[in-house]
Amino acid sequence: MSKAFVRESEQDEASRAEPGPPPAKNYISPAGYARLKAELKQLVETERPEVVRTVSWAAKNGDRSENGDYLYGKKRLREIDRRVRFLIRRLEAAAVVDATGRDSDQVFFGATVRFKTSGKDRTITIVGVDETDTTKGRVSWISPVAKALIKAREGDRVALKAPGGPQELEILEVRYDAID
Repeated sequence: MSKAFVRESEQDEASRAEPGPPPAKNYISPAGYARLKAELKQLVETERPEVVRTVSWAAKNGDRSENGDYLYGKKRLREIDRRVRFLIRRLEAAAVVDATGRDSDQVFFGATVRFKTSGKDRTITIVGVDETDTTKGRVSWISPVAKALIKAREGDRVALKAPGGPQELEILEVRYDAID
């Protein structure tokens, strides 16, 4: 075996042994955290055991190559396990921020902000990445509009670099309501 090959193998082992960087903060509201935990619990305690029973039953039926219950069940198990790993990582990195009742006119995580842009009033709530829902006006704290608004105060005008061109946002109201 050549020395170059040995050195490369040793480097590979060393790089695998070193822990990776810590996960990035996952700011989330208490309600969002509870939703993720509930989804994880439902997957682990209800859905996965049902699929395991189906796969086990289908495996006992013989030829697995053309057994739809077996093939679909195995695929569904992989999807569930992938989602479970994802949820565990997100919950471990979660930094729960409860901004309910905060008395401030400054925009931070959890704020519901009413602003005017191009003559239109809009209201958004700044939430965690896992809680975004544009139909309910919930935007991620890392979105361009949230980044433009954070640390601004009622009455301020901020610049937003939007895909359609720069916009000016005038902050009309900042409040901290419970996020459901």
